[in-house]
Amino acid sequence: MPFMLSNKYLVAALVFVSYTLFAMAWVGGTASMNQIMAAMKINSLASASFISGAVTLAKILGTFIAAWLALKLGVKKAFFASGLLISVGLLTPFSPNYELLLVSRFLMGLGGALMIVYFNPIVMAWFPPEERPTINGINAVAFNVGTGIILWQMAGFNQLTGSWQNTLVLFSLASMALSFAWLLVEDKEAQPHGSKQAASDQRCREHYSYLDGLKDRFNWLYALTYSGILAFYICLFTFYPKAGISQSALVIAAGIAGTLAGIVYSQKHQQRLPIIRWSGLVIVFTVFGLSFSDSAWLQNIFAMALGFFIFFPVTALVTIPHELPNMTGQRVTVTFSLFYSISYLIATLVLWGFGKLVDLNQGDYSAAFILIGVLSSSFFLGSFFLPETAKQVKAVTEQDSPTDKKESSCEV
Repeated sequence: MPFMLSNKYLVAALVFVSYTLFAMAWVGGTASMNQIMAAMKINSLASASFISGAVTLAKILGTFIAAWLALKLGVKKAFFASGLLISVGLLTPFSPNYELLLVSRFLMGLGGALMIVYFNPIVMAWFPPEERPTINGINAVAFNVGTGIILWQMAGFNQLTGSWQNTLVLFSLASMALSFAWLLVEDKEAQPHGSKQAASDQRCREHYSYLDGLKDRFNWLYALTYSGILAFYICLFTFYPKAGISQSALVIAAGIAGTLAGIVYSQKHQQRLPIIRWSGLVIVFTVFGLSFSDSAWLQNIFAMALGFFIFFPVTALVTIPHELPNMTGQRVTVTFSLFYSISYLIATLVLWGFGKLVDLNQGDYSAAFILIGVLSSSFFLGSFFLPETAKQVKAVTEQDSPTDKKESSCEV
């Protein structure tokens, strides 16, 4: 019998490092894009913009088809496929032409988009409900950790490996190695979240399709709550530096601290909505503060507050679907597939509107900053419409008692 990896903490570490490596390879490629384009003698800004557009399409398409791929292959093989796609980044530093560069970035982005969706059925399969907030929170900070490593240590990696090309190859080879290591992980099916009776209820294993997901009111509210914050976060790294506001390293560092604080908070407090609501309110004020402050030190403070409070409630946010009654691995995969694809689609439209407003106002960012500030309130407003799962978690605990004989339902 071949060796199989069955320790849940090693499985969680493998997932975390896989996505951290994706972030390192992805951001490392972005940081090296000027050298890549120069090596191919491409000076067109339109070509560079087309790469960004292809990447955005990969994120929307990848997150949308993630559930379909998991249903066809199973989560284990789908996660392996996502890792192989990320490894296609191996072609990026040595692409002989623009077309191959575009394909390599698109497929790499597609792999990352697939992988982020598979966090959730994996967590459901390997961890009991009481441990899921911690693992969800750790997974949520993986991209920030990878980004932070590149922001602060890319030059060191280049010096160690001899060139930026070798650094990117190293990241891709490491991703490929982890992908094959994933094949050693024991295949495990996610258990429904609910009472013991519900877990054995055949109705809870019914097919949950994309159509079911699109009809589910929760999925739309969930995605809309996150979309405004995602749009701002992308604008922060895309447009804000052009407006003379560049505090990305502070946001990343504060985001890591905020995520860790959110994990601790979510372990001690079962209620999910208060942390989302009050963090959302702070976010709105700090977005406007960062956007319109003329003082560099004030901008630094607003940037650190933003990074902290954007990620502080993320553990609570991503844990909510896990705690809905009778949530299954198939359903949670569809939910997060729609969650990310809808959010990225809306964020893409917002980015277009942001740039259009700047153009219409002859380079003045004021109207665009107001737009993104208003849209960032989606986190605060959404907290009034999302379900509070603390009561449901308590009900599940009560239903698990031996005296409970009630019938269960798969409806939320």
